[in-house]
Order: sequence, then C-alpha cells, then structure tokens
Amino acid sequence: MADQQVKIPVSTPVIVTVGILAGFLSGMFGVGGGILIVPGLVILARMDQRLAHGTSLAAVLPIALSTFFTYLSHDHVDWPVAFWLALGAVLGAVLGTKLLQVLPHKALALGFSGMLLGTAARLFMGSSGSGRPDVDVAMAAGLLLVGLVTGTLAGLLGVGGGVVMVPAMMVLFSIPPVIAKGTSAGVMICTSISGTIRNRKKSNADMRSAMILGCSGIVAAIAGGWISTRMDDTLSNVLFACLLVVVATRLLLEVRNSH
Repeated sequence: MADQQVKIPVSTPVIVTVGILAGFLSGMFGVGGGILIVPGLVILARMDQRLAHGTSLAAVLPIALSTFFTYLSHDHVDWPVAFWLALGAVLGAVLGTKLLQVLPHKALALGFSGMLLGTAARLFMGSSGSGRPDVDVAMAAGLLLVGLVTGTLAGLLGVGGGVVMVPAMMVLFSIPPVIAKGTSAGVMICTSISGTIRNRKKSNADMRSAMILGCSGIVAAIAGGWISTRMDDTLSNVLFACLLVVVATRLLLEVRNSH
C-alpha cells in the first residue's frame, strides 16, 4: 500500500539531495534530520504527510548509525545517559502512537513550539555544559522522563527526538554539547528501529525512498559529525538555538496552514 502511494514520479536526485542535507544536519547537531526529510518528501516529492513521517523515521537509521559512530570514535557518547533516554524514548514512541488520535494536535504543536523557543533563548544566553553528576536514582528518573517526552512528541508531531534530547541534556544535566549530540544519535538508532517496525506493519513507510535517503546522508553525516567534534561549545549552542527556532517556526506555520 505504501509503495502505491508514492508511485507518482519521484525524482531520485531530489531524494538524494534531501538525504545529503539531512545527513549533514544530523551529524552537526545529533538530530534525526526529519525536520528536513519530512517537508522535502511532502513538498518536493509530493508524498503523503503521514507516509513521509514513516519514511523519514526509516531513513534516520543509517544516518543515525553513521553519526553515532563518528562521535563514538572520539569517545563522545555517554552510555548510562543513552540507556535511560533510549528506554524512555521507546516507551514514549508507543505512547505517542496511541495518543495520536486522542490529543489535540494544534494545542500540542503550539505548546511544543513555545518550549523550543524558550530552550533556544536559554541556549543563546549560554549553557553550563561542563560535565554531568553521577547518574543516581533522581537523574535516571529525569532522563527516563526526557526520553518519554521525546518519544511521545516524535510520535505525535513527527519531530525528531534530537531537538528535545540534545538541549535537555545540555541545560538540565550539564552535559557538554558534543557529548549530548553523540548520545542523542545513539538513542535515535533505538527509536528509529522500533518506530519503523510499527510503521512497516501499518504499511506506513516507503522503504525504497528511505533507503535512498539514508544511504545518501551517510557521508554527509560523518562530515557534519567531524565538524561538530571540533566546534567551540558557545558556537555550538548558538547554532543549535537557531535550529530550534527554525523547528518551532515550521510547526507554527503548519498549525496556521492547517486552518
């Protein structure tokens, strides 16, 4: 069913270009790249919005893998933090799917946009990402909650988890930006796998386009990760804050155009 929905002529060069840009974004910021992939598929490849979300999630896997191993090669992954975030995110993704038909999308999008803008303002002012404390019960619960919120919002709004996880790690848990990005990439591998399994069961992913997108973004993700590991923390915070503003603006425009 999914394949039949996208048999409108889809330009492979367009998909490859979207994949390269999304890969670079993922490598630079530790996000999934869905904020580029979804509008790219909908606007340029004329794909159905829901199918574009499922396809984007599948395409994130190879991109997230290449991003993750780039950061891992520089020892920029916090494994205990990744574990608790991933556990919460996988549970949240399931919850988000179940709540999709219940909660008001407009109110969620507006609230989430406000949260992103507030986080961006905090990052513009600077973040004390000097190193986290030991993971105790309270911190594990906090990370689990962040992961749960991340997965739920991803399922409800089609927003990549990295735009929640990375600033949360920096602002709430004092994790340096480069380690937050590498850890986020690791978590996204888990959420991409679990989400894609569910989407395939519902025929809500064009796996051919996802494969082209993902493979196109691998080298760009490695390049973006290489640049990020050498970037000054202050510049990293400012650039990530700009990314959050872009994501919030996109959500607000979607809300406006849907009415």
